[in-house]
Amino acid sequence: MTSNRDRQRAAARARLEREMADRAERSASRRRRNTTIAATAGGLVVLLGVAWLVVVLTKGDDTKTGAEAGASASASATPTSCTWLPLVDPSASPAPEIPKEVKDVGTPPASGEPRTGSQVMTMDTSVGVIKINVDTEHAPCAAASFTYLASKKFFDGSKCHRLVTQSIYVLQCGDPSGTSLGGPTYRYAEENLPTGRRPAYTEGMVAIAKTQNPASSGSQFFIVYKDIESLSADYTVLGRVTEGLDLVKKVAEAGTVPDPAASGDPAAAASGDGAPKTEVKINSLTMSPAS
Repeated sequence: MTSNRDRQRAAARARLEREMADRAERSASRRRRNTTIAATAGGLVVLLGVAWLVVVLTKGDDTKTGAEAGASASASATPTSCTWLPLVDPSASPAPEIPKEVKDVGTPPASGEPRTGSQVMTMDTSVGVIKINVDTEHAPCAAASFTYLASKKFFDGSKCHRLVTQSIYVLQCGDPSGTSLGGPTYRYAEENLPTGRRPAYTEGMVAIAKTQNPASSGSQFFIVYKDIESLSADYTVLGRVTEGLDLVKKVAEAGTVPDPAASGDPAAAASGDGAPKTEVKINSLTMSPAS
């Protein structure tokens, strides 16, 4: 007959095994995120049949303009027109609700976007001014999207919600909800991909978030503050940081806020993936005309 003490010991062992399994899964999940830069829109993808989020960025020689940096990367074919795909299928019945994290400011114009030259994206942030030379010639749809969203003050008041300091070295911004689930009500196709380049994404470059599905780029973007060896060339290169990269590096040096879910798990807590300890709030984001 099993004693009370034996039953208690068996129950304790079962609890420990469950805790160890949960801990291992959390650690594995973090390792996967650190090597793929995947974001957390999986539930929305399943529910809505759409994909988004997963950014990174890219670099170029500091002497290059944004257009030159894009030209040096083997770019994907630039779409002859920009198509703004709805996040939620309007023909679905019953019509799915737009997630609360999504900010509806309409869609950019259907035509007339600039297709030559470059633009300057200026981010006035809580840590200082960051400027990005946007490659309008090779990423006209991404540039048009950011120009439109900036005109609607879409980014103003938002925080850069994610920092990764191991394996992939990026600061992620562009989600007004601050949850990594937010964005506009539309998506668009990838362009200006740095195929044939190793590493594809290097210090100082900026790229657009997406999922593994095609035509899933949105408003989220990453600033790469250190060369990334492990990232495939799947993400639109928006341009290159020309001012303020030192500010991003200081934010990275300060590290991330420990994830409460990683409590008691040293490996998970040390994964280097979370909200930056130094808050980066975008007071305003503006785009200059193409030139």
